[in-house]
Amino acid sequence: MPEDLERAKAVAARYAVERYVKPGLRIALGTGTTAAQAVRAMAEKFPDGRFDCVGSSRATEELARVLHVPVRPLRGDDRFDLMLDGADEVSPALDLTKGGGGALLREKLLAHRSETFVIIVDPSKIVSALGERASIPVEVVPFARPVLERDLADEGYRVRLRVGADGRPFVTDNGNEILDLGCREPIRNPTTAADRIRGHTGVVEVGIFAGMASVVVVGYPDGRAEERRPSARRRR
Repeated sequence: MPEDLERAKAVAARYAVERYVKPGLRIALGTGTTAAQAVRAMAEKFPDGRFDCVGSSRATEELARVLHVPVRPLRGDDRFDLMLDGADEVSPALDLTKGGGGALLREKLLAHRSETFVIIVDPSKIVSALGERASIPVEVVPFARPVLERDLADEGYRVRLRVGADGRPFVTDNGNEILDLGCREPIRNPTTAADRIRGHTGVVEVGIFAGMASVVVVGYPDGRAEERRPSARRRR
């Protein structure tokens, strides 16, 4: 990743932690390179680690433990004051494409259980419509994957099975696989698109997060950060 974009992500993460994180909060932690920047910023600002945190992936849990940020398993009655996460795309309405790190199911579950959902991005993630620069991740049951590949291709998507460094199918922490859907044209109605994809038997979750973000923090390489908020809160 270009150095200036990595610096922009770090700026956004530090701003979000400074603005929203306080000791004693119940915090859900996202997955991916930007979420990792937020965990590092938390560890740096609050070395005592006085939080109650749940991670959305094994990778996030491992990083948090290394940095002495307390993290524990999810409980049935959990609610969170705050979730910090990144995104692959952010539309003008603050709808999101997420799942580049492979944790879209757990991220969406935790986001729905969080009072404030803070998204941290660099400016390259801002798009005019979802599907413009990133594929749509879809977590699927491995047995159903061949059928879903065909059916989603028939609906006009460019379907690609996500593979790991070893050339084998990428497996999520839930034991599922991911199909990345390329859009032939940008998505104008994210909620409808997500519902239609999710309606296929064998689809576990879709990486479209429509109307869920409370605020998006955009960091810039020059050290600036700005907040973007939805015109009307549309949390589902």
